[in-house]
Amino acid sequence: MPQHFIEGVISPKIIRIGGGAVNETGEILEQLGLSSPLIVTDKTLVALGHVSQLTDILKDFKVKWTIFDQVIPEPTDICLAHGLQTFKSESFDCIIGFGGGSCLDLAKAISAMSVNSGHIRNYKQPKQINRPGVPIILIPTTGGTGSELTKWCVISDTKFHEKYNLSGLGLVATAAIIDWKFSKTKPPRITADTAIDSLTHAIEAFVSKKANNFSDELALKSIPLISNNIEKAYYFPGNPTAREALMRGAALAGMAFSNSSVALVHGMSRPIGSHFHLSHGLSNAMLLAEVTSFSIKSAERRYAECAVAAGWAKPSDPKSEACKKLIIKLQQLKSNLKVPSPKTLGIDKNTYFRTLPVMAQQALESGSPQNNPRVPSTKHILQLYKAIW
Repeated sequence: MPQHFIEGVISPKIIRIGGGAVNETGEILEQLGLSSPLIVTDKTLVALGHVSQLTDILKDFKVKWTIFDQVIPEPTDICLAHGLQTFKSESFDCIIGFGGGSCLDLAKAISAMSVNSGHIRNYKQPKQINRPGVPIILIPTTGGTGSELTKWCVISDTKFHEKYNLSGLGLVATAAIIDWKFSKTKPPRITADTAIDSLTHAIEAFVSKKANNFSDELALKSIPLISNNIEKAYYFPGNPTAREALMRGAALAGMAFSNSSVALVHGMSRPIGSHFHLSHGLSNAMLLAEVTSFSIKSAERRYAECAVAAGWAKPSDPKSEACKKLIIKLQQLKSNLKVPSPKTLGIDKNTYFRTLPVMAQQALESGSPQNNPRVPSTKHILQLYKAIW
């Protein structure tokens, strides 16, 4: 690690990043020859006035839009079906995903499934969705998933209670518009969970068996942006410097894992989220410290570099000492950001423990644990799920 081979880099054609970047949306549509978008978003962003801020910009560019605001947290195949129905009801030439990771992921899935037949479960990993639908323009408002810059999206299957990690060129946005000013309205819980999600992306991209020189550079750049600002944004939501840094960190971390991979944390977090209806970021936040502790001996040098990049260890520290500091800081971060456990969230204990074998199987079948420095067995995954209870 990293692997030495020709590195294939995947990214949107157009990336705009910075405060006020959303004001360029109309110009970008014009450059791409697009004029009839379906805006995929949620009711909260409509109520906050963020969606009208976007549509006010589009009015000056002869753009005719329709708003689909039925996105739910952790979107399901049913939500996707409703979105597809709306998309097929008119002649849209593109889709704008506007919101958090759920909105961005659903926008990707609507575009892809408009030209790829069958149910979304037919395309779960390791299958690739490479046939593209209409162009996708993604505008994140939370900063966390990095979905706007990746070839991935996550959709839940309501029949089998499973989250599918979908991947392919058909899920890469045509344009990404990253405007940190939208993130100022995020509540503390979402701020914490999305930032830890970004940190998880960066760390897992760096320690993954699929890491490469390009993804390494992105991961190491993103880690300090997140580690130095996550608590500032949590405790002082109006801090513009912290908000901007977290959005930039999320973008870099997204690019990092999209060109490397995620690993065990993500493999285990999807089943928790699917079975107990928890957000993706919160599931990752519950698991990051425990899984890192489990994995760290198998990639001490890499984890030590993460600790140094985060500012939690000195470059002169022995690898073992830097790794200890990393675990301590991740545990402190979990405490300082008041990350709940399944128990404190009120999940029924019997239901949780009864579901563990299914969750462990789904985690392994996702493929992500195989990218981990220490590849777990079913027994290991069960122990980790029990440890976070």
